[in-house]
Amino acid sequence: MTLPAHIRPMLAVAWPRPFSDPGWLFEPKWDGIRALLAWDRDAVTICGRRGGDITSRYPELAGLRLAGSGIADGEIAVFGAGGVPSFERLQRRIHLADAAAAARLAADIPVAFIAFDLLDLDGPLLELGVEQRRARLERLALEPPMVVGAAVAGNGDALWSAVVERDIEGMVAKRMGSPYRPGIRSADWRKIPHLRSLRAVVGGFTPGERGRGPTFGALVLGLWDGERLRWIGNVGTGFADAELVAIRSALDEMHRPDPPFHDPAAISAGTAWVEPSLVARVGFREWTAAGRIRHPRFQGFTGDSVGEITWDAEGPESQFPSSPGPRRPIQPDA
Repeated sequence: MTLPAHIRPMLAVAWPRPFSDPGWLFEPKWDGIRALLAWDRDAVTICGRRGGDITSRYPELAGLRLAGSGIADGEIAVFGAGGVPSFERLQRRIHLADAAAAARLAADIPVAFIAFDLLDLDGPLLELGVEQRRARLERLALEPPMVVGAAVAGNGDALWSAVVERDIEGMVAKRMGSPYRPGIRSADWRKIPHLRSLRAVVGGFTPGERGRGPTFGALVLGLWDGERLRWIGNVGTGFADAELVAIRSALDEMHRPDPPFHDPAAISAGTAWVEPSLVARVGFREWTAAGRIRHPRFQGFTGDSVGEITWDAEGPESQFPSSPGPRRPIQPDA
């Protein structure tokens, strides 16, 4: 089946906290690449969130053989330890346009398609309620690498406990009876992220662009590792408009000519350096293997002593010790 041009993934609005409600369906928010998978017997087409054809990048999915025709909405993911998706491992697959290279890498880093909605099954299903679409999806009896994602009716707090325990990306709540609205960000879907939090020292800032040209783009963050800062990434979101000018004014007063970081060459060219005297609290998704924070969001400044903000106190091992005991996997078809 060729994916119609007007069919794009339905999007969720951000929601600040988990909740339970008998009128809602709750699903894990999988850490991968959003995609629509269309099939017509022996032909499979996979399109990304913006409609581009990415079928050649995932030969294990392109080789699926499904009865009839249909369109499923879901997430392309690579499962790591404990049955939890690893976006860092998936990144090696995302930009492989060469089909031969993708086929070679598929043996070492296989992907799965975690289906959580059904838009078409030998005919359109968009106007059915989400629970009706899901019931038809579950009756397909899919087999790996295409699986049906987990879902809980009503008890979002129970699912949230599993999200936190197993350290997955978050949770999505979907209003029962709601239709599928292609390409629309609808309040019928709510996404609740699961973020970690840390304190970090501000050691610089990047130039602002467009509307933020007069202020700054992102704060450059680090943790003390010896006498200098270890760079852990930049945070450019989460600032209220009213804060930007005041923060930039404070940063200008803290200017210094040389970087306070161990590894300034790894940091963006054009960064302005500041005295490391501000401590920011930042929410983020996870640590990368390179010691950077993913998806950071500024939460505010703290009055903590700068000298306390060390790699040992705030780094990966401080929040998640190396031997916490085994995690129970959260299976996508549970």
